[in-house]
Amino acid sequence: MTKPSTTATLIINPISGTRHNQHLPQIVASRLTDCGFDLEIVETTCSGDATRFATDAASRGREIVIAAGGDGTVNETAMALCGTQTALAILPCGSGNGLARHLGIPVDPLEALDIVIGRRRVSIDYGTVNNDREFFCTFGLGFDAAVSRTFAEQHRRGRLSYVKSAIEEIVRFRPEEYTIEAAGHVLTRRAFIVAVCNASQYGNNAYIAPSASISDGLLDVIIVHSGNPLLTALVGVDMMTGFINQNTLIQTLKVPRVTITRNAPGPAHIDGEPVELGKRLEVVCRHGLLNVIVPAGGEQKVTPIITPVRSFINDMRLAVNQILRDLGVQ
Repeated sequence: MTKPSTTATLIINPISGTRHNQHLPQIVASRLTDCGFDLEIVETTCSGDATRFATDAASRGREIVIAAGGDGTVNETAMALCGTQTALAILPCGSGNGLARHLGIPVDPLEALDIVIGRRRVSIDYGTVNNDREFFCTFGLGFDAAVSRTFAEQHRRGRLSYVKSAIEEIVRFRPEEYTIEAAGHVLTRRAFIVAVCNASQYGNNAYIAPSASISDGLLDVIIVHSGNPLLTALVGVDMMTGFINQNTLIQTLKVPRVTITRNAPGPAHIDGEPVELGKRLEVVCRHGLLNVIVPAGGEQKVTPIITPVRSFINDMRLAVNQILRDLGVQ
């Protein structure tokens, strides 16, 4: 008796990140077809395409939707699958790949194909802002929102462009005052950053919430208090090494929901994508309402120094492999 095929839709952003994806559809089609998948392929051409394609796939009962792109493509795809039986799979092709990294999915899209083929499905949390904007890694206000806006205006993506954006913002950014209501407590703080995290990192191995879990029904609210330039710079160092929880400027709350009020509307970011939002922001964890295809090891636990170094080595290996592929050596 022939085993039924697994129905899957591949949504690919052909221009995401810093890598060339022109051969990816053929490679994915060949491998998945050989492994018992009934695959259809669509390419995005503008913002919103991934959401439309994923919504259509879920409505037709496709079992898996594969997002091949960066964090923006993953976010657009995932938001259409929340609350459905269709599972999200990720082939990381972006510059940050925050959700993939947290879930332990290899950031080499060809290696990540093995995870899709494994078909291991789990349910994870996501967050909403004012009940109508979903995020899967982080939602942020303050300096990181300003950097996201500047980064979006850069002609090139990648880690160096992000650092350039951060340097541009640090000289002109001014902290704001926020009122944070959570778990029956009200805090008023002048903060450099207020980040609400479902996952441990922004992407690019920047661990803003190293102890965050994507399946515990809680959001990690990270408040980076305003400090002098040296202390603020050390927050960045601790973020990249996994020690941010030990920084004296950091205050962390673990809550299922939080309300954040600021003095005026302004910039924010949702999974790294800049948006303009209002003064009062209601952020809620939606527990276990998104199905995702993941490795057997599950979400990555962050060990200071060790996890960042291991991830850095993997990134370097990927860069070398990509160069060899472009030269036709692999």
